[in-house]
Amino acid sequence: MEHLSLAELPYSRKVSAFLQDRYGPDRGTSIWEAVQSQYEAWLGELPEYGGKRNGHARAIYGGLLIFALAVSLPEPLPMEELQDFVQNLFMEPFTRLGKIFNLNRPADMWLIDRVFRRSGNRDRKDAVKWPAGFINADAPYDHEHCAARYCFTQCPNAEFAREHGLLHILPLLCNCDFFGISEIHGRLIRQGTCGNGSVCDYLVVGSENPIAAEYETVRDEHGFLVSRKKGT
Repeated sequence: MEHLSLAELPYSRKVSAFLQDRYGPDRGTSIWEAVQSQYEAWLGELPEYGGKRNGHARAIYGGLLIFALAVSLPEPLPMEELQDFVQNLFMEPFTRLGKIFNLNRPADMWLIDRVFRRSGNRDRKDAVKWPAGFINADAPYDHEHCAARYCFTQCPNAEFAREHGLLHILPLLCNCDFFGISEIHGRLIRQGTCGNGSVCDYLVVGSENPIAAEYETVRDEHGFLVSRKKGT
């Protein structure tokens, strides 16, 4: 099967540096070796995803790296510390994009919907070739409310977490989406994910959109960030 090695993942160097900064060069290097060993061991269990040809390769194998990191730590770190590290690791492109891109502008919202739609079309083609990957469904762009909607009905990260007893680690991945959308001046409204429900839903609007004001973001009993309508 074709899979991504750690050397092919852009996150590996930063994870190694994080461990050395957090634990010192010697201990950090030892933990990083354990992370690499665990990652390689799990690669042999994975179904075929298409490796780097999969449009979500970084999400799938980046998620595997975070799972390997979490189980290789000598003692559990505060989830807040890990969350900050993971969201900055994965969402750096959104932070850069937010300097020029603003979802409060209708043209930018329309453009992000086009990006989501193109990604969804690619995902559906990938799903035919690699059925164990992400399954994406989208909805027409809501021009009246400047809102984009889509969802995943299957997530390989959630499937892996469930099979390996790591659902408590999965929020580190899922919660990053809220941060990423906020970095481009938007608001993610999500009722649930494939880890705490049946689908991972995305309703994306500008941060100043009246729809955004109708919801608050809370943490559920499993650690997932979810959106709840105010007053309910």
